Amino acid sequence: MGVPFAEVIGDPVAFSKSPAIHGHWLAQMGIEGHYRATRVTAPELPSYLAERCADPDWRGCNVTMPLKQAVAEHLDDVNPIARRIGAVNTIVRYDEMLCGLNTDWIGVNLALMQSLEGKDTVVIGAGGAARAVLEELRQAKPQKVTIMNRSQDKAAALLDRFGLEGEVRPLGAAPPADLLVNASPLGMAGHPELEVDISALRPGAIVFDLVYHPLETALLRTARAAGLRTLDGLDMLVCQASMAFTHFFGAPPEPMWTPELRELLAR
Repeated sequence: MGVPFAEVIGDPVAFSKSPAIHGHWLAQMGIEGHYRATRVTAPELPSYLAERCADPDWRGCNVTMPLKQAVAEHLDDVNPIARRIGAVNTIVRYDEMLCGLNTDWIGVNLALMQSLEGKDTVVIGAGGAARAVLEELRQAKPQKVTIMNRSQDKAAALLDRFGLEGEVRPLGAAPPADLLVNASPLGMAGHPELEVDISALRPGAIVFDLVYHPLETALLRTARAAGLRTLDGLDMLVCQASMAFTHFFGAPPEPMWTPELRELLAR
């Protein structure tokens, strides 16, 4: 056997920060292995997976857009949580079986690191990232969940899918809440700005923006100016990556965060 490796697949994939994250941890822990980015299109998935499954050095891969939903039908098993979310972002090889997981929701959990039971939350967006957030909320049992989205029908369907009590609203003014998560691409480089009024959020509320390009979004600047607690997109990115790394290389990254890693990812 050669050197174990894992990778991230998608199209496009050159922008991914995953190679930097996993490469940092491999070097930090002295683990023999490597991690790379590989461009894979949807039509190429069956042949790609067959080739990788035959390689004894391949430990698995992370999956990014636009493959997170399409990949499930090509796997031997998909974790029930990944099925509920409707997306696979991590494939792990066990012997000759390929198993699909979703570590995004765990990334949300690890980044927040607190109980949301009985609290009011706001989620902006109704796409794949929002589904991961809603899975965490389903398990955290908040008091009320408000989804703000252009398509209110799509948002209402997600509340039903995850069995959450709440309401849907158009983008605009957020209701009073203890946590607001931007799970939309709004505010990301190349996308329109997120236009939301957060003045009604409660004192001490957390504003969590999953966007990490740019790292300092207008939403986070506004939240900090209002004295609210903030989490940026790197928090979830690194936390979800730590779970994938553990599956791929057999040990959790210790430590998960270092000043060097944040500096590397913030470039």
